[in-house]
Amino acid sequence: MDAFVNWARNQSITPSEVRTPVSADAVARAVRDAASSGRRVRMLGTGHSFTGVALTDGILLRPTALTGVLGAGDGWVKVAAGTPLSALNEELDRRGLALANMGDITAQTVAGAIQTGTHGTGREIGGLADQVFEMDIVLADGTLATVRDGDLFDAARVGLGALGILTAVTFRVEPAFLLRSRREPLPFSGILESLDELTEANEHLDFFWLPHTDTCLVKRNNRSPGPARPPGAFRRWLDNVFLENTLFGAVCAVGARFPGAIPRINAISASVLSASDFADRSYKVFTSVREVRFLEMEYAIPRHHLAQALRETRDLIERAGWKITFPVEVRVTPPSGAWLSTAYGRPSAYVACHVYRPTPNDAYFEGVEEIMTRLRGRPHWGKLHTRDAAYLRTVYPKFADFVALRDKLDPQGLFTNDYLDRVLGTPPDAPRQGA
Repeated sequence: MDAFVNWARNQSITPSEVRTPVSADAVARAVRDAASSGRRVRMLGTGHSFTGVALTDGILLRPTALTGVLGAGDGWVKVAAGTPLSALNEELDRRGLALANMGDITAQTVAGAIQTGTHGTGREIGGLADQVFEMDIVLADGTLATVRDGDLFDAARVGLGALGILTAVTFRVEPAFLLRSRREPLPFSGILESLDELTEANEHLDFFWLPHTDTCLVKRNNRSPGPARPPGAFRRWLDNVFLENTLFGAVCAVGARFPGAIPRINAISASVLSASDFADRSYKVFTSVREVRFLEMEYAIPRHHLAQALRETRDLIERAGWKITFPVEVRVTPPSGAWLSTAYGRPSAYVACHVYRPTPNDAYFEGVEEIMTRLRGRPHWGKLHTRDAAYLRTVYPKFADFVALRDKLDPQGLFTNDYLDRVLGTPPDAPRQGA
């Protein structure tokens, strides 16, 4: 049996069996077969998580046959769980519809994205889980449930696959709209003094700080009445493909070979950043191309701690002498009602740190993690962190309720794996891994 390897190539597993179910009934059959044979079962997405959240040594389900639109109505669209976000965006656009907000990666499946709490940035509109209207989920007893309210709904929207296997997701959607995107370099020190103003003045604020410089690239995305002013084909290729991927990948490779040159390289990069202003269909503005492989850690902190977190991160990098090529990304979201959403119950700011895949830096992640946890940060479920259930129960008000519901629905740990045992604890009747 071939091993599964994720996109970042830092997680792998060899399952006992791989299946590609074509229906919810086939998923339910796999769940029953796993239970009867004493194995675990998990559904993959597309492998864009940096953690082992989707891994199993039992029956591994690939979602490539569970795709497409299953139904649509006034303000909603139902899609199969394995539908890539890129395909969903294009289908919605064809119908004159759009998601209200989304993250910047579209390779993920809809189920994988919401189960790990994927989010974008928004002053008033939350991540994908907050746009879910209904879910079809196969439970540990092999039954198929449709949920749209109640505890199971609030728990399973960011459920980590621990409560069951999603087979379909119904999203709230709205008429397609344009976003005006204004991008400009601004001083890091100035942004720290105007974070509240920037957040309140823009529907979608996103900025990147280049370590070893005082420069940030700030992206302000706001709805536009039109007309559309999309970048030309050459400018889109230049920005999204050549500059942000081909050239950036070359810069990272040079930095990996000559780390002492990274501060100078970043200074040059900061000096050539320029402003841009265009308006395009929302999903084209929200999303980006990411071809340079990296490792990532991201924490959600209470929004009022953001300036402190960024100052401490900057000071830590300079004090430790690390040479960091990748920018630090900052986004914001409103409070969420999904129990294990990183934004549950509080306005949140996200600080994401990346390193070039060939040059991992555990000390960098550990140092930043100490800052974020001191500020009661919550790690992104699909990105690298070292937190366990003992810590997580202190920062999630509904953590104990989630675990109690998981233990009730799946006491034998059919949907568990090593990662979930660490972050949630082991279900009461679960056998040892591999038993």
